[in-house]
Formats: sequence, structure tokens, C-alpha cells
Amino acid sequence: MNDEMDEQEELDAPVQALLPGRKAMVVRLTAKAGMRPALLDTLNTYADGLAEEPGTEVFLVSMDADDDNLVWLFEVFKDEDAETEHRASQGFATMVGSLNELLEGAPAILRMEPLRLVMQESLLEEDWAF
Repeated sequence: MNDEMDEQEELDAPVQALLPGRKAMVVRLTAKAGMRPALLDTLNTYADGLAEEPGTEVFLVSMDADDDNLVWLFEVFKDEDAETEHRASQGFATMVGSLNELLEGAPAILRMEPLRLVMQESLLEEDWAF
């Protein structure tokens, strides 16, 4: 019985990783009134092309629960070169060109250096098909 419990605890243990050299940012985008759906469409179109940016390891789009005009991005890059390649990509240029008509002011960017990741492995086991 103890072996079964140990095995179950091992299966339920979160995935953990140290993230040396990674670069990350949180970006706050303020949409013009009524433009958040169009902003989300633009961001989702960009995200659909991220296979062209293998160094962009995470691109998370979130809607603000308290403000219908805010969208938050959380991005993680393998390293500084990957972040530079991200900004130089055609997909990024196309997205930025679309943002001017959708945003109320410039994006607010908070740069970070990630230290550690802890994630429930069950997240990766979910059916993520669109």
C-alpha cells in the first residue's frame, strides 16, 4: 500500500525547473473603448504564428477581470537573443502595426528575469485542441 501511495504522490508532484538566462515580461495593453475583442483577435492571430519563434517559450494572453479595456500578456523567452528575434519577426511587426488603432496609449512593460517554474503536470495532460 505504501508503494502505491508513494507512486501516486510522485505522479501528483508538480513539474519544477530553474530558469537561468530566461527573459520575461508582463505587458499591459489598454484597448480603446469597445476595442478589446479586436485586440484579442490581433493577439490570437499573432499567437497562431509563434511556431516561427521557437525561442518564445510562453505567450499567455489574459483578459483583466475588472476592466473591460485591459489585456495582459505574459511572455517568456529562452534568452536575450530569443527576445531580440521576437521583436524582429514578421509576425511581431504585423501585430504592432495593427495595435496603433486598437490601443489607448503605449503598452506598459515590466521586464523580469524568471528564477523558478513550478507547474502541475496535469496542465500538460489536458486536451488543448481548438
